[in-house]
Amino acid sequence: MRNFRKLNSGLGLAIIALGALTVAGCGASDAEQKPSSAEQSEEGHGEEGGGHIEMTAAERSAKGIKSIALGKRQLTGEFIAPGEVTANRYRTAQVAPRISAQIVERHIVRGEKVEEGAPLVTLSSVEMAEAQGALIINDKEWRRVRNLGRDVVSEKRYVEAEVARQQAHAKLLSFGMAEQEVAALLKSGDASKATGRFILFAPQSGTVVRDDFTLGEFVDPGRVLVEISDESTVWVEARLTAEQAQRIAVGASARVKSSAGHWEEGEVIQLQHALDETTRTLMARVEIGNEDDDFHAGQFVDAAIAAGGGDETLALPERAVVLMDGAPTVFRIEGDEIEPVSVETGAASGGWIEIASGVSAGDEIVTEQTFLLKSLIQKTKMGEGHGH
Repeated sequence: MRNFRKLNSGLGLAIIALGALTVAGCGASDAEQKPSSAEQSEEGHGEEGGGHIEMTAAERSAKGIKSIALGKRQLTGEFIAPGEVTANRYRTAQVAPRISAQIVERHIVRGEKVEEGAPLVTLSSVEMAEAQGALIINDKEWRRVRNLGRDVVSEKRYVEAEVARQQAHAKLLSFGMAEQEVAALLKSGDASKATGRFILFAPQSGTVVRDDFTLGEFVDPGRVLVEISDESTVWVEARLTAEQAQRIAVGASARVKSSAGHWEEGEVIQLQHALDETTRTLMARVEIGNEDDDFHAGQFVDAAIAAGGGDETLALPERAVVLMDGAPTVFRIEGDEIEPVSVETGAASGGWIEIASGVSAGDEIVTEQTFLLKSLIQKTKMGEGHGH
């Protein structure tokens, strides 16, 4: 009996011990499957900074970040030619008086940006005074005849009065008086207003690049007083050898290096067909954008002009591609998000490089300040700002 009790007691202890081991084993399994909240935080932090940054269009503009839509382009060879920046003559206007006059007031200064219709200079002329007086007289006579009507005055008198008024009006306009000034003079009907003063207005918007006059100066007809140029685009007149000229055509892509060091894209718009007698070169006129105001008339620059032809392929400026983690990478913009995208590149030519895969036609790709974005992305990936 005593031995039986000892046996039962031993079995009970063994069962209790086995249960404790089982509970401990289950606890260890749960601990392995459920990391601590601190460990969960570390894992979540590792997934943050997921390789992109948020930046609005205004913020991108402030940082000098520019982009283009990915499109097809011919990758061709190119050669470098010396050139000189000139104003775009098709977007330039010269302002000159049509009659002899004296300058009595200046409204602009060189370098000032003006809108179309802005006053430039006020002139005074004896010829203009006589023409203004004649219009007031003829206008009053025409009004009197018109009020009397054809039943009272003869047909000849009626027509003569109408034509005289029209001729007097046209003479003022031909002398250079603006339509709005003529209308104001007629509205007043006051002969004392016929002082001979009139204003030359800006025929287009742009920058005043020339203002060669002095107050009180007498000027002859045709003397250019003001020149206004729209500098949003400029021309570069590149000098080519006869052999180089044979290898390019109107419409060929070109790029011009600014004094700030970046290349501006453009194209050949005209080719000269007569050799310059002094330099024995031909001129190729390249039109480029100038929104950043980096180019000014008179600057000497280098123009890289594409020669020959080739198949069109998706391509980006070489500066748009950077190395990240050893792979060629571009920065794609979608809304306010900028993300790095690994791409496969192909042949490079003329400052452009083929994009074989990774992005699609029409994607907006960053072309300026790519190294700034690379630095920001790398900081994001390292988790800066999270206490590390």
